[in-house]
Amino acid sequence: MGTFKAAAIQMRSGTSPERNAVDLERLVREAAGQGATYIQSPEMTGALIRDSQARAASFTSEDKDIIVSTSRKLAKELGVFLHIGSTAILRADGKLANRALLFGPDGATLAIYDKIHMFDVDLDNGESWRESAAYEPGTEAVVTEISGAGIDGARLGFAVCYDLRFPQLFRAEALAGADLLSVPAAFTRQTGEAHWHVLLRARAIENGAYVVAAAQGGLHEDGRETYGHSLIVDPWGRIVAEAAHDVPAVIIAEIDPAQSVAARKKIPNLKNSRDFAVNVTPVEAQSLRGAAS
Repeated sequence: MGTFKAAAIQMRSGTSPERNAVDLERLVREAAGQGATYIQSPEMTGALIRDSQARAASFTSEDKDIIVSTSRKLAKELGVFLHIGSTAILRADGKLANRALLFGPDGATLAIYDKIHMFDVDLDNGESWRESAAYEPGTEAVVTEISGAGIDGARLGFAVCYDLRFPQLFRAEALAGADLLSVPAAFTRQTGEAHWHVLLRARAIENGAYVVAAAQGGLHEDGRETYGHSLIVDPWGRIVAEAAHDVPAVIIAEIDPAQSVAARKKIPNLKNSRDFAVNVTPVEAQSLRGAAS
């Protein structure tokens, strides 16, 4: 198994998909120019729009989406695997999907993943988000092989942003053979400062896998503020590349699938995992035992 270069591109997507497509192309070309053959963009590459009416007017079906067409063209021209971390896609049923897409070196769509876990939270600083009010959650985890363009059969597992807080998704993908896990994101500044690094490192360690996490960063046109700090983490939990800021950037790291094999041999927790039952002792029984003692 040979090594290859992976890139995470950090963006500050605004409200215009057309302008964001221009920024995406510039950063993808920069990454490819540095030798990256797997390139990942952040969550909501196409646009970040809080206003529901403006959002509905901006997003379209996959076959008409400018991020999709731009990415397909770039992947084929540059001969790379281009992973759009996610963009908003209008489904046939009229609902929106927070959708990740992977394009191969021939421009073909290799995989599609719809974000499963919706970011419905109320934060301490007054921020409140209800992603489920705008998007329909996905129902299927996705693992796909990427082979070609100098990549010798790595297996990529998909996730998007808030999925990061659900380790069972990553464990299922690792058990299905993924040795490269993806977490493109638009983490809020508050949650990013608290949890971004530790959760990404944990997912890498737990699964003996590389983690590539391209992020949105900075103050966006719609008023939200995202954390940035795009990361690439190795299977031992070491940060091997980071954009230590919130401005647009490209980070690159060498990916060696043999390191995933080695980590899983040292600590074979995937192999050693066992099914178990959970026995919840009734409160009444606990009280009786306490009285008897």
